[in-house]
Amino acid sequence: MNKKSPVSRSGRFASGPAADVAQFTESISFDWRLWRHDILGSIAHATMLQKIGVLKQNELSAIIKGLNQIAKEIAAGKFKWKPELEDVHMNIEAELTKRVPAGAKLHTARSRNDQVALDIRLWLRDEITLLLGEIADLQRALVALGEKNADVIIPGYTHLQRAQPVYLAHHLLAYVEMLERDCERLWDCHSRVNVCPLGSGAIAGSTLPLDRALVAKLLGFVNASGQVQLTQNSMDAVSDRDFAVEFCAAGALLAVHLSRLAEDVILWAGAEFNFIKIADAYTTGSSLMPQKKNPDIAELARGKTGRVFGNLMALLTLLKGLPMTYNRDLQEDKERLFDTADTVRATTRLMAAMLNNTKVNKAACAAAASDPALLATDLADYLVKKGMPFRQAHHVVGAVVADIEKDGDMTKRSDWWTFLIKHLGALNPEVHNLKKPIQDEVALHAFVKSQNKISKETSEIFDLQHAMAKRNFTGAPGTKEVAKQLARWRKQLS
Repeated sequence: MNKKSPVSRSGRFASGPAADVAQFTESISFDWRLWRHDILGSIAHATMLQKIGVLKQNELSAIIKGLNQIAKEIAAGKFKWKPELEDVHMNIEAELTKRVPAGAKLHTARSRNDQVALDIRLWLRDEITLLLGEIADLQRALVALGEKNADVIIPGYTHLQRAQPVYLAHHLLAYVEMLERDCERLWDCHSRVNVCPLGSGAIAGSTLPLDRALVAKLLGFVNASGQVQLTQNSMDAVSDRDFAVEFCAAGALLAVHLSRLAEDVILWAGAEFNFIKIADAYTTGSSLMPQKKNPDIAELARGKTGRVFGNLMALLTLLKGLPMTYNRDLQEDKERLFDTADTVRATTRLMAAMLNNTKVNKAACAAAASDPALLATDLADYLVKKGMPFRQAHHVVGAVVADIEKDGDMTKRSDWWTFLIKHLGALNPEVHNLKKPIQDEVALHAFVKSQNKISKETSEIFDLQHAMAKRNFTGAPGTKEVAKQLARWRKQLS
């Protein structure tokens, strides 16, 4: 064999690949980052080879020593990666064999097909664990911001129009809930990543008496009960990238949640809302307009969602037409997988840091939340409690709003009652089939007359604190319920 040929080409080839072919097919420029996991897998594989008699004890010791030395050099940035050796696996193995003659035995009963499947699983397992920690940090930042501003009420929005009042903490906790579902999906994905494919060979395993369970135990491929997790079909094991797709899908949904949070932050930081102030260290300026302070962290978080979506679609497209088993197309999986992990992890970290350096403008929030129109539904509920069917109450209050917008002042509680009395007096009980206590003409007129003097009961309808205190069932934005949820999450995330 020509000395310039990569080890992987064997005696079948008379020469090495053409220069442009080598450049086109190499993956060391991006898969070098699997080096730690490649070395861990090689040490476990060598340990198993010694157990079944392929390696002697002194050979195993020399291989482990050589691999550890290579690991130190890589970590220190002193290892020279060679593109002509194609990938991380051949670079490490070739260097090991040059230093330790027994290294030539290391590839016994192993293919790059099951080796790369192992390395990606080991790498992704670590990435998921790290990402879960970073999501928890973001959840803590949201909870902390909510606790610091536990008394702050803001308008809740539907269709980006003011809807009903909510505590700011309740709004922030909505994202904590979203992120918790992301964590659940990632843990579920982790269970399918945490399966050992080594021993599957190129496609059909090996005739040697491999101890796959030993390798799996050494590498931590066990479930919560301590049972070894092994792939059960050699063909599936080397061609399976479902776990990578699943991670990218979970990453895409996480990116959606980060983008939605970013959008709220962008809106709240704008002068039109002015609900929050982001610290200078987490904003940028304009090259032209000296007054600008832009929420670029949030904007980039929103923008990077597109590339995460693209990575998922690229992987799905990559896999959709592949015949069994391994095909070189699968080399294209790594950059998409790496980019998704890098992007969602960096975005999660930066969003947490930004929120930890954000202050709430309580005055602006209070001014926005003081809008009586936010309690229009509470007024309808009041009429329901007086016996009016909800659809009728909804119509009456809608008419009140229309009249106030035309002839009144939406901020004056007295105008709400003036127009409510007008519409209640115009009601025909027989047509609308009113229930008790407004069950007849006399009762209706008595009720209308009673509204001319604002009672304690009616005055509380437009009292924001009273309104929030009444919303206290599970999941509601009520005062006690939000405090309970903050405490629950603080404890869960501690």
